[in-house]
Amino acid sequence: MLEKKTTRPAIECRNVWKIFGDRSVEALQAVKSRGLNKDQVREEFGCVVGVADASFQAMEGEIFCIMGLSGSGKSTLVRHINRLIEPTSGDILIEGQDINSLNDRDLRKLRGDKIGMVFQHTALLPHRTVRENVALGLELRHVDEFRRLDIAQKKLSLVQLDGWENRLPAELSGGMQQRVGLARAMAADPAILLMDEPFSALDPLIRRQLQDQFLELSREMQKTTIFITHDLDEAIRIGNRIAIMKDGEVVQIGTPEEIITAPANDYVAEFVKDISRLKLVSAQSIMNSIQTFQAENSLDLSLCPVAPHDADIDELINLAIDHEHPIIVTKQGENVGIITKRQLLRGIQGRDINE
Repeated sequence: MLEKKTTRPAIECRNVWKIFGDRSVEALQAVKSRGLNKDQVREEFGCVVGVADASFQAMEGEIFCIMGLSGSGKSTLVRHINRLIEPTSGDILIEGQDINSLNDRDLRKLRGDKIGMVFQHTALLPHRTVRENVALGLELRHVDEFRRLDIAQKKLSLVQLDGWENRLPAELSGGMQQRVGLARAMAADPAILLMDEPFSALDPLIRRQLQDQFLELSREMQKTTIFITHDLDEAIRIGNRIAIMKDGEVVQIGTPEEIITAPANDYVAEFVKDISRLKLVSAQSIMNSIQTFQAENSLDLSLCPVAPHDADIDELINLAIDHEHPIIVTKQGENVGIITKRQLLRGIQGRDINE
């Protein structure tokens, strides 16, 4: 998972609603005044609730994953960020600017200058070379041919496609085509990347390789990224934070560790129940008070092994194997907690450490 620089929101969605249908405004009023659910809205108004009162912030340089099952509203929500879809109600801000207020010219400029998008299906032009496909957006912005092809070549180098620039898309594998799509999105050097299930159609091995490459690029380029996926393992591996959606609603937002250790409801708990905790749960999440331990035990703490507060369970297990005493947890040189073997086992199980 990528380290991020948290400064200010690059993207903010405030109480976004999207209801599809001719009577969407009436339906929204009824939802707010009468508390209708999705089924009732469809029966009474013939409308479909795509996004329901969704709010979140994505910080500069953050990879913010939005995940959920098919029909949860995740792809609908991300298309509001560059106004491919107009909201029924709510505000979308890019770097503090309300994009709903932009005219067509300014909206095109925003899309061209600040936002790149990568879809599951890359839609490369079959009659153009790989390099020409990457340069297409720059061509539409009337960048001269030498410069746009030079930029395209540099982006292809970033995604490790040197030597393929003069091939046609049909000559590339699915994973390579996805890398072309990513290079195309980066060609304009946008501050924001919107990625809608970009790797979901690929074989598992290729998918993992592209995830690794994407994370490496993200560390280097520090783009703010909204990453859509239906795969919780992928979201946990890639995201700084995750928003989980169900029936158009955002039901929980948190770091991978927060979602694993404190699911907001039974729906999220069902999602995360089979996820390994070994690399996700940190010492500070399962430690207990040193004072409480000392009040009940006479152990000399100088005999205990030491682990930093952000050590994961896998690291703690290795310490516990080599030492018989509890583990002292430190932060900035101070002792902040203690973990007994019983607490460590509870942490592995995902149960309350005080049980």
